[in-house]
Order: sequence, then structure tokens, then C-alpha cells
Amino acid sequence: MGDKLMDQAGLTTFRLSTDDLPDKDRVAMWRDHCCRVLMKLDIEPIGDTRLEYSILARDLPGVRVMSTASSPVRIIRTHEYLADGNDDLVFIINQTGKTTVTARGRDVSLREGDALLMSASEVKVFDRHSYGGALSFRIPRPILSSMVTYVDDVVMQVIPYNTDALKLLAGYAAPLFNDMALATPEFRRTAVNHLHDLVALALGAARHGVGAGRAIPAARLRMAKSYIAENSHRRDLSVGLVAAHLGLTPRNLQRLFESESTTFSEFLLSQRLSRAHHMLTEPRLAQSPVGAIAYDAGFGDLSYFNRSFKRRFGVTPRDVRNDGTKLIEVLDSR
Repeated sequence: MGDKLMDQAGLTTFRLSTDDLPDKDRVAMWRDHCCRVLMKLDIEPIGDTRLEYSILARDLPGVRVMSTASSPVRIIRTHEYLADGNDDLVFIINQTGKTTVTARGRDVSLREGDALLMSASEVKVFDRHSYGGALSFRIPRPILSSMVTYVDDVVMQVIPYNTDALKLLAGYAAPLFNDMALATPEFRRTAVNHLHDLVALALGAARHGVGAGRAIPAARLRMAKSYIAENSHRRDLSVGLVAAHLGLTPRNLQRLFESESTTFSEFLLSQRLSRAHHMLTEPRLAQSPVGAIAYDAGFGDLSYFNRSFKRRFGVTPRDVRNDGTKLIEVLDSR
């Protein structure tokens, strides 16, 4: 039926698919094991369509990100399953196909790209009327409650597909299923914080109207800076590459940096210089040539590196290296 994997970064990933089940037992096995045991839900195919369902889920600190695709189905969380005490909030983006959600006495239809916040502590019916997929984020209630005032007021309110924060969230979440994108604990924390911010912004847009003022550009700039800091060692890193990663035009990305009276190039240079300075003071890199460190930090021109380093820190890279070596010798002599 699927597997549960622990990757090298220590992250748990679930992959489940009906393709692994025999046709004659497919519905019963999927319902009994995957839905009732793992997800605490009931499921029924709609019509005579052959049941097809796939799940890719990744657990991160403070959020479960899940991508699903299925044939037409009805999914129900009944009173029986509420006994598990789970009160997480689930933010779902309907990426393709037609869906209807029924909860709190309301029927809500989601077009492609629309989103909705649901509560795991409530009875609900989720009908997928045609083959399609969704992206969802399961977030502990205390986290969203601390970010969105009266968060329960926006449960079952549709967030339209053209909401800026929603479009940014959908694009930002996709790489999080890539092991390399979450290779370090620091980047995982940053990624989760960004997800929380964007969900909160989308919910804020639902309450106050589309376009959450200056919050969207600020969120985009934080994500751009995070991506640059994580990838500053890449000599091919460019404004075009970062803009494409964020779903922006290069000019729009430049404007984000201009809002803080700086430029993309200045920020990238600062990150590379800080990285090089740190490497020059690392005892384990004491034997690495200065040129090799400059290269590893993302510089391709040693003369430019030396000039920029002296301008930033007031000393040459070799001065920093020599001071670090002297300190190590003093410590070793004690």
C-alpha cells in the first residue's frame, strides 16, 4: 500500500497509493487501513469509478505538508473519530478538480486554486466530484491561534484562488518534498515559519479582503533572503534564478530589496563575505588555502573577493586567517 520513510535529514515521509492494492480488495483495504486507522476518516468512492488515491506527506516541526490526488470520493470525519481529541487546523488548497466541503451546517464549493481552513475537531464531509488533487497543511491549533486573532471565525471561509498569499504559499510548498531543500535544521525551521506566515496571511486576506497590505511583500522578501543565504555558495546564483524560485519577475524581486534601501547584489555579496569570514575562522579549515575558501563561498574572482573583504571587515582575509591560527596555537599550548 505504501511506506513510511525516515530520510537523512531526520524527516518522516509517508507515501501511500491504491496502486499497490489488488482491485478486488482495494476499497476495503484502503478504507480500513489508510483511512480509518491512519487518518481517522471514512471514505467511499462516488459512482462506479475505480478508486484511485495517492498520498505524499511530510512531517516537519509544527506542520504536516500533504499532497493528495484521487478519483471522485466522499471523505467523512464522523463523531466516532472525534474521540481522538485532535483539534489541529487543516488548511487545504484545491489544486485541480471540483470539491465541496460540508461542515458547521454550510456547503462550500472550491474552484481550482481556492483554499479553505477546516478543523479536525469537527464533523465534516469532503466530496471530490472529479479526479483532482489538493495540497494541505495540518497545523497545531495553538500556532495558528497565536498568529490569527479569532482563528475559528475564518474556519469554512473560502480563500479565493487569486489571493496573493495563497499563490505564494502553493509555489513555496512544492520544494518541501525535496530532501535537499530541507537538509539543515536551520532551513527547516525557516521553511516552517514561512509556511505559518503565509497561511496566516491568506487567512487574514479572507477576513479583511484580498491583498494583505505590506505583509505579502515582506513575506516574499524574507523568503528571498532565506533562499539566498542558503544558496550563497552557488556561483550561478542570480537575481533571475531566485526570482524564478519565488515565482516573481527579476524586476519585482529587485524592488523588494530596494524597499530596504539595498539591492540583490549587495545582499548576496554580504552573505558570501560572512560565509567566507566564518570559514576562515574555522579550525577544521585551517589548512585550506584562502583562494579555496573564497571559491567555496561563491566567489569566482580572488582579487574582487580580497577587495570586498577588506572593505567589509577592515582587514584582509589572510589577516583573519593568521589571527585564527595564532589563537589555535595559544589554545593548543595550554
